[in-house]
Amino acid sequence: MSSFIHCQTISKSFGSKRLFKDVTIGVGDEDRVGIIGPNGSGKSTLVKIMAGHEDADDGIVTRRKHVRIAYIPQQSSFDPNATVHETVERAARDAGVRPEELVPRVRETLGRTGFEHGEQPVGPLSGGWNKRLAIACGFVQHPDVMLLDEPTNHLDFEGMQWLAQLMSQAPFAWLMVSHDRWFLEHATNKVAELSSRYADGIFISTGTYSSFLLQREEYQHAQTQQAQALTGKVRREEEWLRRGPKARTTKAKSRIDSAHALQAELADTTIRLRQESTGLDFVGSGRRTKRLVVGEQLRKTFGDTPLIQNIDVVLSPGMRLGLLGHNGSGKSTVLKLLAKTIEPDQGTVAHADELQVVYFDQHREQLDQTLTLRKTLLDSGDHVTYRGRPVHIVSWAKRFQFRPEQLDIRVDRLSGGEQSRAVIARLMLRPADVLLLDEPTNDLDIPTLEVLEESMEDFPGALVLVTHDRYILTEVCTTFLGLDGTGQHGRFADYEQWETWLENHGSQAATPTKPQNNHDAPRKKPSAKKLSYKEQKEYNKMEAQILEAEKKLESCTAKTEDPAIASQHTELEQAYAALKAADDHVQGLYARWAELEGKLKSED
Repeated sequence: MSSFIHCQTISKSFGSKRLFKDVTIGVGDEDRVGIIGPNGSGKSTLVKIMAGHEDADDGIVTRRKHVRIAYIPQQSSFDPNATVHETVERAARDAGVRPEELVPRVRETLGRTGFEHGEQPVGPLSGGWNKRLAIACGFVQHPDVMLLDEPTNHLDFEGMQWLAQLMSQAPFAWLMVSHDRWFLEHATNKVAELSSRYADGIFISTGTYSSFLLQREEYQHAQTQQAQALTGKVRREEEWLRRGPKARTTKAKSRIDSAHALQAELADTTIRLRQESTGLDFVGSGRRTKRLVVGEQLRKTFGDTPLIQNIDVVLSPGMRLGLLGHNGSGKSTVLKLLAKTIEPDQGTVAHADELQVVYFDQHREQLDQTLTLRKTLLDSGDHVTYRGRPVHIVSWAKRFQFRPEQLDIRVDRLSGGEQSRAVIARLMLRPADVLLLDEPTNDLDIPTLEVLEESMEDFPGALVLVTHDRYILTEVCTTFLGLDGTGQHGRFADYEQWETWLENHGSQAATPTKPQNNHDAPRKKPSAKKLSYKEQKEYNKMEAQILEAEKKLESCTAKTEDPAIASQHTELEQAYAALKAADDHVQGLYARWAELEGKLKSED
């Protein structure tokens, strides 16, 4: 079956920088292709070439005759004074939709993409709803194939679920650039990684993202074995060359040429297999205090509507708390309250003495857009201090995938992903007890996301994470606090519990219409749950139990640091297992203590 669009060995460069070379990829009937790859690998450019908005330097691009292509760029520009209905209708007219089909098709598209009516103006739409509008403008064209560049940006969890369902049921083929691994797992039937690590410049697998990971691992294992075999062959040929053969005969000359070709092939293979990754490693302060941040009965109101109310939070080392909720539900507000950058209307936030907090702001307000990258990463001199040691600025920049020549570029000329890496590079120089991260995953490519995920899991302090990346949220966080945007909240062990809670509470998270202000209506308070006799006895003993558990944790920690045990592999493994069990026990006691204290406060 022929493809709607087929690219055969295409290449593209900008000046001296080569994006990709000899890449072959196509989109056929029923294809749902997810494109991934490192930042700067040329994913957006590849999609533009497939859409016909840009030309390849080399290679052939063929499109099926009369094929209808809808292209959704990263940033769509709409008339802010037009209504949603007018914008979608204009897209339909531009695509040549017949007048008699115009009204029903626009109405169907608005309903399909979540707009209950199209009379709202485009200007006030949020980033997520602006993205929905762009997709609606593509759907109304009834294309044969849709090409989308990062449509998952700016979408919250509900928006992501909507998009996954919409695209998995789409009556056309599509290809999409996305770094969201949850979406790739739930909506695609092919995943293609564009990267110079592959001999053909791209690796394409059939199936979901998890299938892609397995197939890529098998491919890389085969490549490593091939490189090892090639190394042995080159070693033998180099030994033969060292014996000084004279290229007098055709056979000898041919072998010399073959040996040089093998050397070149091995060098190329070695370069491709050498994967450079961003070096993310947040520095913990080593603080042993268990109650790092304590927030009690926190309440914050905007206008007359309570955004959050009666929230208790206790952060201790090793705790990884994920904040859940749709856009505008108060997740960033909770982070700012915990960071003490804003004050609660009610309640208190207490920090441990000399607490060191690192706060990542999703709007990157920490960045001065007029400064160069060099000035952003260090105040003066040529070295930064990391873990008490000086590191040259060029080496520090390379750790975050920045080239030396980028150091003198202004921040406002960096891409979104590069700006995020710059913020993280600066924050990582500060030892921290608590990490408060507000959308740190925005604009990051998958290799960087994987390293960030590992760094957060290894961070010894407390972490609070807000992100639309459901994959990294569920991998990193061990407990969750969900907000519904009306002041109600709940605590959950996993994301599925949160979804069930939302359904039971009739969440309006996915409603596109403006929420009504129901503050005049009396709000029914949840009934207070008092401590039972058994719970009161448990609470009275809790502090002593925590002190005993912490002593055991310190003992386990000392055991793992004992040089005599460190040299014994089996005993060291047992020591670390005991340490983890002791730490989990302490965390469980603190969580239970906070739960019982919450009940006591509700009695008051």
